[in-house]
Amino acid sequence: IYVKEKAVLVRQHQRAYEALPKELAKEDTATKARAWMCQNFYDVRTFGAVMSLKEFNCGQVRGPVQLAFAESQDAIVPLAISITRMAVATELEAAKQGGGNRTMGRKSIVPYGLYRAHGFISAHLAEQTGFTEDDLRLFWEALQNMFDHDRSAARGQMAPQKLVVFRHDSKLGNAPAHKLFERVQVQRRDPSRPPRSVADYKVTVNKEELPEGITVDCRI
Repeated sequence: IYVKEKAVLVRQHQRAYEALPKELAKEDTATKARAWMCQNFYDVRTFGAVMSLKEFNCGQVRGPVQLAFAESQDAIVPLAISITRMAVATELEAAKQGGGNRTMGRKSIVPYGLYRAHGFISAHLAEQTGFTEDDLRLFWEALQNMFDHDRSAARGQMAPQKLVVFRHDSKLGNAPAHKLFERVQVQRRDPSRPPRSVADYKVTVNKEELPEGITVDCRI
């Protein structure tokens, strides 16, 4: 993974340059380094990256996988909760409190929200970066399991509820994406009360009279 917590990105660029043949022409260096980065880093060949640093320039990559921002199906109510830590970090804090040793803080939470996000995958860009069917299967697995390994007090119950995949037979696509997204409908079962779980919603996928060359795969 190229972009991760506490990473120093130029170190990865240096690895790319060190892996290139010494006799490589200078004008080809960034191109070959970009290809090396795509080959060796999953997130680069999947989502793309801007790697145009002055030192060890690896150019820019347009990733085949793009995710739009998720939006809640209904209005959410963010809440702020006060928390208390029965300890302080330094002797100075302890002296100021006269031994009380408490640290006050706040946590922001959303009691419940069902979010919907749209994603896109370009076959042409996948060819350019080397993104494969194996990479795609790993991406589906990550979407379905990502929150199982990212728990916290503020988001302890986050979980994906449905993954709907529209697959095209053509590299250029067999139907406009926005028209396919319209086939996924989310409705409140009881509009008179606020939703508090996914059971309060009805999610349907219209598979009738699909455009030619389109197949639907519903997961989770």
